[in-house]
Amino acid sequence: MIQYGHVIIVLLILLERLALPVPVSPLLVVSGALAGMGRLSFPVILITATVASMAGDLFWYELGRHRGNRILSFLCRISLDPESCIRKAKGIFARIGTRSIVVARFIPGLSTFGPPLAGVFQMKRLHFLLLDSLGTSAWAALFAGLGYQFAHQIESFAFEPTGLRPWAGLLLPTGMAAYLLWKYLQRKRFLRHLAIARITPEEVKQRLDAGEDIVILDLRDSFEFREKPQTIPGAFQISIEELESQHPRIPRDREIVLFCN
Repeated sequence: MIQYGHVIIVLLILLERLALPVPVSPLLVVSGALAGMGRLSFPVILITATVASMAGDLFWYELGRHRGNRILSFLCRISLDPESCIRKAKGIFARIGTRSIVVARFIPGLSTFGPPLAGVFQMKRLHFLLLDSLGTSAWAALFAGLGYQFAHQIESFAFEPTGLRPWAGLLLPTGMAAYLLWKYLQRKRFLRHLAIARITPEEVKQRLDAGEDIVILDLRDSFEFREKPQTIPGAFQISIEELESQHPRIPRDREIVLFCN
């Protein structure tokens, strides 16, 4: 980090913006601490982190603008959080609109899906870049600033003989490996449960054609429903966010089939 810190910041942030699960916020804290020790330049850290993050965001914005929901579907497939996927991001986007880009960097899920969502909904490019620059620079300043502010405490904790000096170099890669393993196991468990509970559209149609009385819930959010208002005849349209308040509408005496996107 001392020798190649600024290059490492750019490379890891670009990898993270390509939807790889790289925890770059702790990296900024470490970089800020090194700046506080006089080993790196704090202004250069802020500039490189902001520019690298905005470059990645602009890449996804353009893909969302020209490829639409296909990009969102692709991100869902590679996401380590398929159970939340873009639902949380779309909910925030629906509530606060384009301003969500400013806070996107601080919210898991929205950080990944915010830029392509802005492209899907045809936000003007200059407007997106302005909001993204505000949010990204604030994110970089916050985490690098934390490291800078507590540089001496971090230095004494990590490098004094009574601290963690023998193990300091292993903390970040070990933490990243543990994080990736945990998220991978979460994903496998979720997909296993999903496979057990899954019913194909063909099976649903066969059962409806056979006259079976089943309840079908259309769980798409308002954005998806406006984009494709077609639904299965007789289906209840309730978004996932409304389930808690609207669940009394759902019949309990029949089998229930859920579908979203």
